[in-house]
Amino acid sequence: TYLGRSEANEYRCNALGILGMAFNERAADALPVLKAYLALTERYCPNVRGVLTAQGNLATCLGNLGRSDEAVILEREIYDRRVAMQGISHEETILTGNNLVGSLINLKRLEEAKSLLRDQLLPAARQSLGA
Repeated sequence: TYLGRSEANEYRCNALGILGMAFNERAADALPVLKAYLALTERYCPNVRGVLTAQGNLATCLGNLGRSDEAVILEREIYDRRVAMQGISHEETILTGNNLVGSLINLKRLEEAKSLLRDQLLPAARQSLGA
């Protein structure tokens, strides 16, 4: 265990997440670390936002590895959960939707990206910002 700490220890879990993010330029090395961090977070962290953040980090890593199809599936799941949990006009929901749009553009799914931006994200951003 990490410095004699149990697998469920908060510091151990956080250290694993930080290690995964430290591999930012080496996505192939980061992938197994981020998968392990997500598994630990899902198992021991009752905070849904923490799980969504871990999933987002994994989706970014998958995208960096050129596995955009997998990244989009995960990003759509994160976006849908944030909409249900926080509402469409919440800042984190809008940012998550923006990440999804970027991945859709990378996959040349331009109509889907445009629809998400036009029909959901721009109205939510306007409402949130009061414009």
